[in-house]
Amino acid sequence: MKITVVGAGAVGATSADNIARKELASELVLLDIKEGIAEGKALDMMQTAALFGFDTRITGSTNDYSKTADSDVVVITSGLPRKPGMTREELIGTNASIVKGVTENLLKYSPNAIIIVVSNPMDTMTYLTLTSSGVPKERIIGMGGILDSARFKCYLSQALGCSPNDLNAIVVGGHGDTTMIPLIRYATWNSVPVTEFLSQEQQQKIVADTMVGGATLTKLLGTSAWYAPGAAVAALVESIVRDEKRLFSCSVSVNGEYGQSDICLGVPVIIGRNGWEKIIDYKLNEQEQTTFSKSADAVRNMNDVLKTL
Repeated sequence: MKITVVGAGAVGATSADNIARKELASELVLLDIKEGIAEGKALDMMQTAALFGFDTRITGSTNDYSKTADSDVVVITSGLPRKPGMTREELIGTNASIVKGVTENLLKYSPNAIIIVVSNPMDTMTYLTLTSSGVPKERIIGMGGILDSARFKCYLSQALGCSPNDLNAIVVGGHGDTTMIPLIRYATWNSVPVTEFLSQEQQQKIVADTMVGGATLTKLLGTSAWYAPGAAVAALVESIVRDEKRLFSCSVSVNGEYGQSDICLGVPVIIGRNGWEKIIDYKLNEQEQTTFSKSADAVRNMNDVLKTL
């Protein structure tokens, strides 16, 4: 198994580190446009192998896509990170050009790879990758919903005073501060609805905190987060390479599901060896469906910006 991570910044390097530690690939390539960064971080990671006990071979490359040849999975983290006060939407112009170029170069050497998109604005970058690459839709996956769901579980666990591992909770819709939809009605603590333990005020605060989870960290750190995004990437890659059939919220191409078409949005999907296998219908109520439709409209407006570039 060979995996490539494009972008050796904080998110890309953390993703690669987690993938190596989990031994999800025999060969891992880290690629970046900046001279020496990928090579240096790859070597640094390799020097942890004897300490962590993994055997993944990690190599770094400065913009040499030939070294990514025959990758089974590629992860695209390239692009500018968010700065405090910056929206994901403001990144479209710059990151669209980067993501499109990266995708074209990757597919020259790995035409059958599954593509995981992390670059923001993620739903729009996933849609761009789908429409510009010709790759079957099942092999293009936006990671954001997994990260948002992990943040949702974090806030729930803090409010409940329980282990996040005992929680099931999912976020659907766009991967944005105003477009994501934490489905608290479906969240459970060891099969019991969390709404039985939380007041309405607590529920509202958890949902609100989840929606601005990324912005909160950007304000604190001065840039985008990387530990949780890197862990989310590794979880997605693991479900693919080990064919785990895990149910994740991912940004994928919908064709009538949840009342939407010609768009990539976060929906519950089964992830296996060939990419995403099917979309699961969560039977949204009227209010949730209305919110989902508004989320889709906002993402579609961002997608329209691509036509002006």
